[in-house]
Amino acid sequence: MGINLVVAVTDSDWFEMLRRQPDLDEVNFWSPSEKNFKALTPGELFLFKLHAPRNFIVGGGVFTHANTMPCSLAWEAFGEANGARSATQMRKHIVKYRRNESDDRTDFTIGCRILTQPCFFEERDWIPVPRNWAKNIVSFKGYNTAQSDGLQLWESFTDRLRRGQQEMGAGPSERYGEPQLMRTRLGQGSFRVLVTDLYGRRCAVTQERTLPALEAAHIRPYSDGGEHSPRNGLLLRRDIHRLFDTGYVTVTPELDFEVSPRIREEFENGRHYYALHGKRIATPHTLSQRPDRRALTWHNEHCFR
Repeated sequence: MGINLVVAVTDSDWFEMLRRQPDLDEVNFWSPSEKNFKALTPGELFLFKLHAPRNFIVGGGVFTHANTMPCSLAWEAFGEANGARSATQMRKHIVKYRRNESDDRTDFTIGCRILTQPCFFEERDWIPVPRNWAKNIVSFKGYNTAQSDGLQLWESFTDRLRRGQQEMGAGPSERYGEPQLMRTRLGQGSFRVLVTDLYGRRCAVTQERTLPALEAAHIRPYSDGGEHSPRNGLLLRRDIHRLFDTGYVTVTPELDFEVSPRIREEFENGRHYYALHGKRIATPHTLSQRPDRRALTWHNEHCFR
C-alpha cells in the first residue's frame, strides 16, 4: 500500500517567518479557502515547497488533523504558529489571497492543516521537486512511497532529518527505516482543535454550539502531568471551563456532571449550574476517544472542591 505524502506550495512569508522560530512543536498550514483537506491520514508526511521559480522542498511536518474554522479561532489556537506576527497580519494575508476588500471585517472561514514536529531546512538541504511536478500546481500534489517518486521523497526527507539531529548533537539519530506512519505529538493548538471536532463543536455539558464561547479543557492539567491527548480533554463553555479548572464543578468517572456546594456557600449564586447537576455529559461516539476514567478520577480526587 505504501505511505502517502503531500508536497504543498507554501506562502513565502509563512515559511520565512516560521523557519526563524525556535522550538516549534506544531504549525498551522492554512489555506484561504474553506475546502477541507482529505489527502492524508494522521502520521503521514506533509512537505513544503516554495513558489516557482524556487522549485525546492524546504521542510515539512507530520500531518495530524485538518478542518475548517474561523480565522479568529485559528489565531487563538496557534498564534504565531500560523506564520504571522499578529491576528491582523494573518487577516491581511487571507484578504490578499481571497481578493477581498482590505476593509472587509468578515471572520473568514479558512482551511487548516495541522502539523506536528515541523522542520525547516537550511538552503543547502533543500530537496528538488520530483520530475513530474507540473508548473501549474498551485496547491499540492500527492505521492505514495509504493512508487519511485514517493519513496525517493521519503528517503530524502528522512535523511535530512537524521542529519539535522546529528548536527544538533541530539544523541543517536532516529532511524526511520521502511516508510511507516510517524507518531504525532500533539501541542496545545492541536489538542484544542481535535477536542473541538471530536465533541461536534458542542459543549459536553450544555450542548452550547456558539464556537467562540467554547474551549478545550484539560481534565488533568498539562502542568500537573496531564497530556495534550483528546482523551484528557472535554469541550466546555468558557464559564464552565473556568469552574472546572478551579474545582467548582467536575465530571465523574461515570460521566456525570457534578457541581460543588461551594458555589452557593461562597457566592450565594449558581442556580443555573445546579440545574445541570447530575446530568450525563455528551461524549464522542467512538469509545476509544471518550474521556479517560483515570484522568476524571484524578480531577475528582485532586481538584474538585
